[in-house]
Amino acid sequence: MGLLLKNGRLLNLETGELEAREILIEGDHIAEIAELVEESGHEVHDLNGGVILPGYIDMHVHLRQPGFEAKETIETGTKAAARGGYTTVACMPNTRPVIDTPERIRYVYDVTEKEGSCTVLPYGAITVGELGEELTDIIALREAGAVGITDDGVGVQSSAMMRRAMEVAACQDIPVVIHSEDEDLAKDGCMNEGVVSKRLGLPGIPGLAESVMIARDIMLAEETGAHLHVCHISDAGSVELVRWAKQRGLKVTTEVTPHHLLLTESIIDETDGGDANMKVNPPLRTEADRQACLQGLLDGTIDMIATDHAPHTEEEKKRSFATAPFGFTGIEFAFPLLYTELVEKGTIGLAELVKKFATNPAQVFRLPGGKVEQGGIADLTVVDLETEQAIDPNAFFSKGKNTPFVGKRVKGWSTLTINRGRVTYKTE
Repeated sequence: MGLLLKNGRLLNLETGELEAREILIEGDHIAEIAELVEESGHEVHDLNGGVILPGYIDMHVHLRQPGFEAKETIETGTKAAARGGYTTVACMPNTRPVIDTPERIRYVYDVTEKEGSCTVLPYGAITVGELGEELTDIIALREAGAVGITDDGVGVQSSAMMRRAMEVAACQDIPVVIHSEDEDLAKDGCMNEGVVSKRLGLPGIPGLAESVMIARDIMLAEETGAHLHVCHISDAGSVELVRWAKQRGLKVTTEVTPHHLLLTESIIDETDGGDANMKVNPPLRTEADRQACLQGLLDGTIDMIATDHAPHTEEEKKRSFATAPFGFTGIEFAFPLLYTELVEKGTIGLAELVKKFATNPAQVFRLPGGKVEQGGIADLTVVDLETEQAIDPNAFFSKGKNTPFVGKRVKGWSTLTINRGRVTYKTE
């Protein structure tokens, strides 16, 4: 028996048009897409005019397991992802223990198979324990299924270490995914360095801490031929560097978060630095930086949207701004948020936004999915573009409630998510 989706509108990613289509799923693949599919013998889901999109792919999430299960688990994090319309996520290795061995890569796959609500692709660490002192066995990590290598959470400070990592990665055809932060420049900063940090008396992180590391790694990528992927870009200078690298034909890609597209340090100023739910790394920067990120998204410099979903406990986020951990949750409402703020306001078309959420991540990391096509993997989500709901942490499936977007009313919520032919989320 197949799974039949009726009364839906499929987004044509080439024309941007919504086309009345029915979709038959058999096993984990799409068997048929047509104006009318025979119902006989199939499990039928009436989409009530909902819009059918490829399942979103988030290449930057923190599932916190193993070691930080009070913040999140693979089970809760993937349930949250499915609610948000995601069918694939890539999880960062800064757990405890760090995901720096083939056994720990396999652990993530094993737990996901038992408890996951979407496909989870683990990253392996670049250095053992993310300590920056010794390279991991990158070849073994790749063979175990690592989707890329990264020391996310900390930047690799040694240029020689990063050069050696890229040399191996280039030979193994595995992406090097960088958290760009010069620790000498960032020091103990907790927000963007500038007028607001000085007024609030809080130590700042300059945009230069990000851009100088990106510049270094672009040059190393050019020398080694490695695929360099820049995480959570936030600084105008960084965007310009990636644009320059692309113009040179280098294998350099990047992602941006919803919060760096929509927010600035001004929201910290408004609360006098009293709300650590506004604290994230890289920090919310200036309006000029935000505009540069938005322009980079629109002109193709920035390839994709990634949430950097970073759940923390309520107790942790109640600490002072200077001592609370960095990070926002966001995987459950990222698409509705950007649909409402960018598509509805005419900044970007729906098809272009969907490409940033699904098609481009699939292409950049060479993954199945990213489009809805006959014979393709049955990874898709159905969204309601009309109903407006508030972002309510009490309704989150994630353990993390830490977000600056509480109460914001948005449209574009997922009503049905299907991962490899399996219904992983459906509204009541």
